[in-house]
Parts: sequence; structure tokens; C-alpha cells
Amino acid sequence: MAQKLYVGGLSYSTTQDGLKDYFSQAGAVASAIIITDKMSGRSKGFGFVEMGSDEEAQKAIEMFDGKEFEGRTLTVNEARPMEERPRTGGFRKPGGNDGGFRGAKRY
Repeated sequence: MAQKLYVGGLSYSTTQDGLKDYFSQAGAVASAIIITDKMSGRSKGFGFVEMGSDEEAQKAIEMFDGKEFEGRTLTVNEARPMEERPRTGGFRKPGGNDGGFRGAKRY
């Protein structure tokens, strides 16, 4: 069974291939993904690495948590399942719903 790891503290210039190569020192890497901002496409400074087995994942945590990679100190731990977040409903201005009318007063 593959084990997914959270990797925080990544340099904004880190590539997915570079991350995969680095973690391959601990064992087989099934995948390496760096999370990017939807608007700018820039790295958010964290990602996920999926190791081939639980033992390799534990070895990666021991080897890389708190260690420096590309000038930044990494945080490596077991990834938690993504939590359900409430939908916000878009961009609304405070002050109630006036139907979008901002012209002259209505009498």
C-alpha cells in the first residue's frame, strides 16, 4: 500500500521532478505533486509525495523532516485526508442585497 506524505517548506523554485528525485533516496516514489496557485501558477510552497510502501514513507519522514532542501527547511509528515470546506457562495459585498442597483434613490 502506498503512503502519501505532506511536504511543507518547499522553495518556490522546486520542481516536481526535483522533489521526486530527492525523495527517491528513501525508496520508490509513486508520485510527487507540488501545489500551485490557480491564478498565478506559482508554487504555494508545499506538496505531496506518495511513497511505494509504509516502510519507505516512514524512512522518508525520518530522513527529511527538519532537513534543508534547496535552501529551505522541510516539514515532512503523513498526509491527512482533505477536509470538506463550506462553500462561500462567491463575492458578496456586506450590507445586504439591493439587487445590484446603485443609482438614484427609488421613491
